[in-house]
Amino acid sequence: MKTPPLKPLLLTALPVFTSVFIAAALVWYADMPKLAMPFVLGIIAGGLVDLDNRLTGRLKNIVITVVLFAAASLTAQSTLGSGWLFIAAMTAMTFFFTLLGAVGLRYRTFAFGTLAVATYTTLTYTPEHFWLTNPVMILLGALLYSACTLLFHILLPHRPVQESVAKAYSAMGDYFDAKADFFDPDEAQWLDNRQIDLAMSNTGVIAAFNQCRAALFYRLRGKHRHPRTARMLRYYFTVQDIHERISSAHVDYRELADKLKNTDLIFRIHRLMEMQGQACRNVAESLGGGKAYRYSKRLGRAMQGCRDSLAVYAARHRGQPEVHHLEQLLNNLGSIDYQFRHLESSDKQAQQDGEGEVRIAAVEHGGLKNMWRAVRSQLNFESSVFRHAVRLSVVVATACIIVEVLHLNLGYWILLTALFVCQPNYSATKSRVYQRIAGTVLGVVVGSLVPYFTPSVETKLWIVIACTTLFFMSRSYKYSFSTFFITIQALTSFSLAGLDVYSAMPIRIIDTIVGAVLAWAAVSFLWPDWRYLTLTRTAAQAVSGNGAYLEEILHQLERSNSDDYRYRFVRRQAHERVAALSSTLSDMSSEPQKFAAQLQDGLTLLQHSYALMGYISALGAYRNQMAQDCGNRFTDDFYHCAYAVTRLLKNLPQQSVGDFQTAYEAVRSDLSALGNQMPDNRQSHVLWQQLSLIARQLEPCYQALHNPKPENGEASAYSGRK
Repeated sequence: MKTPPLKPLLLTALPVFTSVFIAAALVWYADMPKLAMPFVLGIIAGGLVDLDNRLTGRLKNIVITVVLFAAASLTAQSTLGSGWLFIAAMTAMTFFFTLLGAVGLRYRTFAFGTLAVATYTTLTYTPEHFWLTNPVMILLGALLYSACTLLFHILLPHRPVQESVAKAYSAMGDYFDAKADFFDPDEAQWLDNRQIDLAMSNTGVIAAFNQCRAALFYRLRGKHRHPRTARMLRYYFTVQDIHERISSAHVDYRELADKLKNTDLIFRIHRLMEMQGQACRNVAESLGGGKAYRYSKRLGRAMQGCRDSLAVYAARHRGQPEVHHLEQLLNNLGSIDYQFRHLESSDKQAQQDGEGEVRIAAVEHGGLKNMWRAVRSQLNFESSVFRHAVRLSVVVATACIIVEVLHLNLGYWILLTALFVCQPNYSATKSRVYQRIAGTVLGVVVGSLVPYFTPSVETKLWIVIACTTLFFMSRSYKYSFSTFFITIQALTSFSLAGLDVYSAMPIRIIDTIVGAVLAWAAVSFLWPDWRYLTLTRTAAQAVSGNGAYLEEILHQLERSNSDDYRYRFVRRQAHERVAALSSTLSDMSSEPQKFAAQLQDGLTLLQHSYALMGYISALGAYRNQMAQDCGNRFTDDFYHCAYAVTRLLKNLPQQSVGDFQTAYEAVRSDLSALGNQMPDNRQSHVLWQQLSLIARQLEPCYQALHNPKPENGEASAYSGRK
């Protein structure tokens, strides 16, 4: 993962640094260094469940956090040392809280933090202290961190939203670079690979958009909307519009590259896209720095240069179809250029935008009834959430049994390691296993020097402050770094507690290896991914989602609407389904030996699915420009043919060969007739051309969807329909 800019990292780390500094100062002033470990672990637990929200939302989160942390810590403390009762309690909490994560990101975050608190309670247990001491210190640490986050929220209330929007623009910059590769004539023979790279890049864009949507969702729930929130909302809708336009496809890029390879126009388009990608990154930098974005005059000259070059090309190739395609492409890029020019509107316009009725799709299920419905829908082994809940419960039970049976003194590091390393899928767990072991070994080596060179309590407390802060700064982008820093922090805390650090070092390494091996074994042998990676079903959902996307665009064309909540929702769902296909293939690619038979078919499915989405997005970019002068006959026939394509797309996964061929031939016949009666105007040509490009993808999509090799030794889900 790319390292984020330093300034946002420092701002994010301020609450952690402040709270740990206060905790260290209190421990030093009270001369009770043995309490440093549970106090700081409470702060870390509070940081693990820190979620962006408006002020009232944060207060509600704090109440929920305190209740869950208290319940988990007291349960772990009261059952610790009781043998099977403790094992049963930890296993039950693991299953319940992991399953609760099905409700949404907020509850998934609370669940993980609560399990971490239960484990921290076992780690900090010392017989000489009163039994409530460690749970109380952990809760105080969490409350201290929450108080600091509230303070910084009051001082910088809009920073998290700005950072989320900045990440969305940064991801769009990478997407522009991937799209620009389509206009490199020397790479035309590798366009199939470029299509796959573009689809993979789109996955990062959709993830950034979802994070941005969640940040805005919590800000828009209040009755009064701050002008800066309205401004960020406008930025969000702008980047969505830019994404739709740049993801549009107006022509077969291989054919276009072949025709333009000896002209300057294709190089100008390539350069313009790269510059627009850089403009996205400039917007991200301006948001991160709290400055206004300034449109680059150089970008404007590049846009004008493309238009001038197209005018010369059009004069030489008058009447050629690629001229129309290039005009559409440059009109799209011109619309993107317009967005950049007018991104910084006046405060009055931002105020007007904030007063409108704007809806953001919910990011979680509200109400107990909906929560129960969400959890109940996951109670089967087809659900990755349920599989992970059962798998993690088995891991926790095994770790607890090992510690209890062998009477290991510091053995709950096994539990902590397994809990943090075991992820819902194999590839993520495997990556964490290596990083956790490497970070721990290096941390132990460096941490072993701390007591030797820093004998004073004050110096050790400073090391705890620094390492905890660096842990939070690095945990979102480099897990091995965060493990390195937290290992040093843990060993230093042991030293403050009066324990023998040198005897703890080999135990720390052994426990880490044992916990990592448990996590790896769990994802490898307990309901492993490759039994449930349903490539055919994921691809079918992606194709059907494209059908729903096209249908909503047609509704927009009929109503002459440019945007609404329903359209944004369907479009996002279509992109998320293609992104899910991309993620599935990414997971499969990490284990090529297990998925060799399906990988090529899957990449073909992704290539055609994303090409299809590009053609549909191009039609969507014109949804507010439906021609009024196309003629009633053309308009009626266009909608008749377009809805036939929509039905075919939505039903593509379950159609038999005979039904598909009949419907496909009918669509081709209608398209041919529509082209013959097309009025001589640009807009009708756009509509017919995009519908033709969409229809051209139907047959390869059907073949790719229905011809994958059987997965896991089972027959294909559609083999009986061939």
